[in-house]
Amino acid sequence: MPTLDDIARFQTTLSHDDVAWLQALVTDWQIIADLAFSDLVLWVPDAESKGIWAAAQIRPTTGPTTLLEDVVGTFVPAKSAPALQHVLESGELGESVAADDHEGAEVYEELVPLLREDAVCGVVVLRSVAAGHRLSSALEATYRESAANLVQMIHRGEFPPPGTRSDLADSLRVGDGFVRTSADGLVTYASPNAMSAYRRLGLVGDLVGADLSAVTAGLVGDRPTDRGARGLLAVGAQGESEVENSTAALLLRVIPLVHDKRPAGSVVLLRDVTELRLRERELVSKEATIREIHHRVKNNLQTVAALLRLQGRRMDVPEARDALDEAVRRVGSIALVHETLSQSFDENVAFDEIADRLLRTVLDVTGEGVRGERIGTFGSIPGVIATPLAMVLTELIQNATQHAYGEGGGRLTIAVNRIRDRLRLRVSDDGAGLPPDFDIDQSLGLSIVKTLVESELGGKLSFEQRPRGGTTVAITLTV
Repeated sequence: MPTLDDIARFQTTLSHDDVAWLQALVTDWQIIADLAFSDLVLWVPDAESKGIWAAAQIRPTTGPTTLLEDVVGTFVPAKSAPALQHVLESGELGESVAADDHEGAEVYEELVPLLREDAVCGVVVLRSVAAGHRLSSALEATYRESAANLVQMIHRGEFPPPGTRSDLADSLRVGDGFVRTSADGLVTYASPNAMSAYRRLGLVGDLVGADLSAVTAGLVGDRPTDRGARGLLAVGAQGESEVENSTAALLLRVIPLVHDKRPAGSVVLLRDVTELRLRERELVSKEATIREIHHRVKNNLQTVAALLRLQGRRMDVPEARDALDEAVRRVGSIALVHETLSQSFDENVAFDEIADRLLRTVLDVTGEGVRGERIGTFGSIPGVIATPLAMVLTELIQNATQHAYGEGGGRLTIAVNRIRDRLRLRVSDDGAGLPPDFDIDQSLGLSIVKTLVESELGGKLSFEQRPRGGTTVAITLTV
């Protein structure tokens, strides 16, 4: 189905400003469809004046639709739509009766020309079943009156109002909660959902007849909000905000109405978001708890590493001292992952920084004369994978610095290739290469690597002799 931009670009001669205004209208016209209980169709003139194109449509969420099939992209010749063509040429409001809908009821159409600088850039058609087919009520009467105000405003180019719309504007619907105020800011109607929301906020008594700005400010008190209740609900004000007190939180959107160029009150859409805010606070609390746990684990691991380091300094046997030093590095690699997790808002970590820090740390201690570098990127990795992967990387770097190089040093490369969730890691050195009697089970570090890769990470491990000397350890796994 073509978009409004597609039709405007290829089938009309509308200016960029006209198309931008029509886009703003289409973005915000759900409220008109809901208040009028009507389908809305936007028609724009053909570039060669041969007819008219359906450029956009919306169905109401408050009632049945008269459009069983989408009409966007439909071209109607001028002779086949005389009422539309007359409104387009004259700029005057019009009415018509369409063919019966699928249930046998007549469909009434209200034709609204869209005036832009005294020229018509399109026509909005409101399609609805005869009002006699539905029970009349105060809610419906207020909805229709408000819709009539907004229809007149789009006819004059006054709706939607200029300015940037916030994300709140898209989240509020007429059925969530609806309040209509008069020109002096007094409530003339409040829907049942709106009354329930204000009751939860602490309202005692009736909202109808009250000053909405004063009532809301009194219920909210002096608690900080995105925008003060009095300013948001002042006569003639417009915008979106959230107000709350200790018992409830409401989202509010205020749309000022204009009739005969004079203020005619406002339409206020609102929603009770108390439960949503409570769940958000619970999630924030849980995230903070998880980060605190990772922080404490990191601190405990650093304490363990410090104790092992102290013990190593007291050892007289070189082999025992080296073993404790290796244990310190293993604990340190785990602590590094937890330190990163404690600073994150989720359970994923950017592993490139961890890999670079591990490489620097190990080479600074045991890699005299060895130059290290990383090629490629790990990307974001879940914390449950990051911890064993960090230990694997530590063991491989440590093993290379201890056994691959002589006094002259050399080069150590960590090459990473990640395609979506598949990761291939290659740790290569240009040292002495694998000994003829190489046995992975004879090395504690490599045994740890094998266990972590195959059991913890579910990956594959292989050792390759490089043609020009040196060794490559290749690991493939799913992250």
